[in-house]
Amino acid sequence: MKKYTGKGIYGAVAMGKIAIFHKEKTDAQPGLAAETSVEKARLAEALTEAGKQLREVYDRALREVGEADARIFEVHRMLLEDVDYVGLIENTIESQRVNAEYAVTAAADRYAEMFAAMEDADMRARAADVRDISDRLIANLRGEGIRRQESAEKVILCAADLSPSETISLDRENILALVTAHGSVNSHSAILARGMQIPAVVGVGEDFLAEVAEGSRAIVDGYEGEILVDPDLETCNTYADRQRAAGERKRLLQQLRGKENITVDGREVRVLANIGDIRDIVAALQNDAGGIGLFRSESLYLESRDYPAEERQFAVYKQALESMGGRKVIIRTLDIGADKQADYFGLKKEENPALGCRAIRICLARPELFKTQLRALYRASAYGDLGILFPMITGVAELEKVLDICREVREELDARNVPYSPDVELGIMIETPAAALISDRLAPMVDFFSVGTNDLIQYTLACDRQNPDVQAFVDPYHEAILRLIRMSADNARRHGTRIGICGELAADTNLTETFLRMGIDELSVSPAFVLEVRDKVRSLDLSQ
Repeated sequence: MKKYTGKGIYGAVAMGKIAIFHKEKTDAQPGLAAETSVEKARLAEALTEAGKQLREVYDRALREVGEADARIFEVHRMLLEDVDYVGLIENTIESQRVNAEYAVTAAADRYAEMFAAMEDADMRARAADVRDISDRLIANLRGEGIRRQESAEKVILCAADLSPSETISLDRENILALVTAHGSVNSHSAILARGMQIPAVVGVGEDFLAEVAEGSRAIVDGYEGEILVDPDLETCNTYADRQRAAGERKRLLQQLRGKENITVDGREVRVLANIGDIRDIVAALQNDAGGIGLFRSESLYLESRDYPAEERQFAVYKQALESMGGRKVIIRTLDIGADKQADYFGLKKEENPALGCRAIRICLARPELFKTQLRALYRASAYGDLGILFPMITGVAELEKVLDICREVREELDARNVPYSPDVELGIMIETPAAALISDRLAPMVDFFSVGTNDLIQYTLACDRQNPDVQAFVDPYHEAILRLIRMSADNARRHGTRIGICGELAADTNLTETFLRMGIDELSVSPAFVLEVRDKVRSLDLSQ
């Protein structure tokens, strides 16, 4: 038996035979074009055909994974209409007098390299989308189609990588699990795999495909991100027991759908979902979240090549509020900087970006940027129950500036007779020791606190989240962390301010009772943990 390790995408266990997906090579060699006009005409036909195909793929994705994730292929279609991308292909044909296939390959290489060089993981993952479009165009130029993976039996499909088009085209009924040598948890293929609820592990390394054989038996552990090839009988029996236990656990958790989050002694606790972008709302609804406790709005900025316009932001926020059907939606304002970078912001390179110009500091330094987002948020508030959350607050003075800008935005909207809800709640992240230590002064200024435990741990313990060499010193149960959370909860309760936790610790059921006894009102977790946290809440008796 040999074990390979990667990153788990969808938590489940699968057992079966390996089938290897051999990707056809689509890179084109340069060929002299007799008539550049002919090559441009071929390109135009290939673009038109690709547009038709993507509409069909979108419809399939809509059925398989829902509207939010299906929008991946709307992004692909937009790239087909991108004047810079198409113009680069046409200019390559004209200037180098080469065939259209090679021009597409050259343009894709340039765009993919641009995305791959970005610091942000989400943007690096976009390189795969560019390759996907390139493959589609070249296949059309050659008169071929995107190949579907067909299988007569259920298999564990292993590949170097899978494009979004290849992933959505899989025969879902016969795919037990997906394993790729490359790829990331942020890729669109990974998002689709999660939406299709297929156990998946990515990034297992180059050696994997060279060493595994077609037809070998394997176990895929999507929880731990492990693949066991040629497992012994004892290991098979162990994982078979885990499969049965997981199935029973899932069945029992599903019985909690629609139930209230009330402790044995009658205390109600809100269990909400954290989402990275609009696509994750489907998962939040599927897992019966009581609302959205954290919508990371920076995804809109990271997936754009320029500042997203007010109308675009408004449309996304409005859709989020309407999709949640009156349930609370808390949207965090722009939290960019540190490990989340967008080139067009022109941020200076910093020695320690985690302690640099990020989040609310950027917004206060660029008030027009901030006002654009706030206008979109307030306008969207007319369509649901909105809370606006401000990150990286460290003092009273900066919070006063934030609230002044919010007031200015409301006055602008009033002057233009633009409707918005008068009941928008304003809150701050408690993610710095400074905010926790002066939470008694901050609490009267806002409607709610949301404790971001990931950054609170980083700043309190002086351990950079991005530095693997200090992870051994990261103790999420450290007394200092729990004291800061308790202090914030005490001050929130004293001033009638609601307090929740939206960091990873919110999903740690070993701490649920501790948090509730502190006075935490709500827990916001990844959609997959909603029912598990609900189960824990309902088992507690806080009267004892």
